[in-house]
Amino acid sequence: MEKQRTIKTSVALSGIGLHTGNKSTITFHPAPPNYHYKFIRTDIDEKVEIPALVDYVVDLSRGTTLGIGNVKVHTVEHVLAALAGLKIDNCLIELSANEPPVFDGSSMAYVNALLEAGIEEQDAEREYFEIDETIDYKNEEKFVEIVALPLNDYRLTVMIDYFNPALGSQHTGLFDMGKEFVSEFAPARTFCFLNEVEMLYDNGLIKGGSLDSALVIIDKEVTPNELGNLAKIMNLNTTAFVGTNGYLNNIQLRYKNEPARHKLLDMIGDLTLIGVPLKSQILAARPGHASNYEFSKVVRKKYLEKKKLNKVHPQRKTTTSINIEEIMGFLPHRYPFLLVDRIIEIDRQKNRIIGLKNVTMNEEFFQGHFPGRPVMPGVLIIEALAQTGGILIFNMVENPEKKLAFFSSINNAKFRKPVVPGDQLVFDLQLTKSKFGLFYFNATAYVDSQVVAEAELQAAIVDR
Repeated sequence: MEKQRTIKTSVALSGIGLHTGNKSTITFHPAPPNYHYKFIRTDIDEKVEIPALVDYVVDLSRGTTLGIGNVKVHTVEHVLAALAGLKIDNCLIELSANEPPVFDGSSMAYVNALLEAGIEEQDAEREYFEIDETIDYKNEEKFVEIVALPLNDYRLTVMIDYFNPALGSQHTGLFDMGKEFVSEFAPARTFCFLNEVEMLYDNGLIKGGSLDSALVIIDKEVTPNELGNLAKIMNLNTTAFVGTNGYLNNIQLRYKNEPARHKLLDMIGDLTLIGVPLKSQILAARPGHASNYEFSKVVRKKYLEKKKLNKVHPQRKTTTSINIEEIMGFLPHRYPFLLVDRIIEIDRQKNRIIGLKNVTMNEEFFQGHFPGRPVMPGVLIIEALAQTGGILIFNMVENPEKKLAFFSSINNAKFRKPVVPGDQLVFDLQLTKSKFGLFYFNATAYVDSQVVAEAELQAAIVDR
């Protein structure tokens, strides 16, 4: 059993923010179990704790910004990557300004400080979200794809290719966080293209940027006047010049594929916004903060669904998941009478199935069923339970494509609580007996761990 971890003592370090240019001190403090990461601004009277979760992301322009109301913290990804890379689960992070110091544009300064503070185990078990099905996010317009695959470990593989010949295509992969993070990824620095520098500066960004904190890739011809302006923008004490290695002022790389490694570092930081460490193989093509955020939203939603279900059934173990396309392969029902969105468990040994339906305001029945105060008809909840049971039956019989399931009786039906738009129904059916082509179920529907409907159902299988 792995234990959660925090730091032994508080540690502080100071510097300048990359985008705001503000001087700031960041202080890491120990935090109790299950605290995760939270930011507090000490430069304002209002002591707002901002959780490091996707729900609090307020801006993604060249960095990840978290906020509640008018209180914001900018460019948190390198801080979060350091914590996650060292497997620190709980930490309170104080900032004396609205952005952490950038230092050299990597996570290494934070890593060194946290190691200096020391790491200790806590009396609480570390929770993982184990990905048990493929999760795929795509942004076809930007040629981005991120895939999470089932794996009893945490690995990341990143490919970057921004269709810019100055950088080309690069790949990297992290396969053992404990052995590789500190030496192979934490020191990788942020980067941008030369043609972006003036645009970023004109948009109020990179005010604290310099060649000590970022790599600038030369991707265009530069005039002497432009070089003079670059020296000003990049806060250089010397002149800016076009070197021979493809980077402004011949800055030497720490790794041949340092840009790709930095994108993987950013991803480690951004994925902490899911709120729980993962067990998964992550494959990412052209990731960025915006796509990392969108992917994290999808994963966090699935994590919360599973957590809600485990609250109802703490002993459950997912064995099979069926998506809506596969459901339509089992059931003859179609919109608007297909009432199951997803099957998240089929346990054939225990003859049990669990399904989901997200109830939205767009359901057709809300137009006529108490339209002033929409309530899902109880008979449709029973129908949804029946459809879920049908999928279990079709997973037990031969040649299911040649069969139909008809429910022949409903007994002891009870409706405990109204179901309204915004609810997520969880259907739990237990097969109690099967004999002579008849199947008997105990069926229960939940919303937020509370029973909303239950019944005893009987079904018969017939040829199509």
